[in-house]
Amino acid sequence: MAFKILVVDDSQPMRAVIIKTIRAAGYGDAEFLEAANGRDALAQVGKHWLDIVITDYNMPDMNGMEMLAAFKKDPVLASIPVLMVTTEGSRERVEAFLRMGAAGYIKKPFTPEKIREKLMSILGAPHGEAFEKSDAGLDF
Repeated sequence: MAFKILVVDDSQPMRAVIIKTIRAAGYGDAEFLEAANGRDALAQVGKHWLDIVITDYNMPDMNGMEMLAAFKKDPVLASIPVLMVTTEGSRERVEAFLRMGAAGYIKKPFTPEKIREKLMSILGAPHGEAFEKSDAGLDF
């Protein structure tokens, strides 16, 4: 079963870069949904079950912090991990994300390796990878 990932950023080109990077990180069979801000993301969550939300902080209408707060207030949405991917790098801002319940934080610019590391810590190995590694040396 593939992961379902919602990418939230007000820049469509940045959403495309994030999705391409996630695919390059080994999650190529994931299903991706997109939203331009937190309000759009909340509408998407109402229609789809998600494995993770990857969001920017600075967005119009509803920023990533406001969206995270809305997720944490809802008992169903609170269990969906939210990963912040943003240019916001102040220690105070990062600590605030984590205190509010963000599953993690990645500073832009990022590499496929960094994305892979964070996704593996939150979601586990990409589809099929755990089985492929675990059956090494078995003779059928």
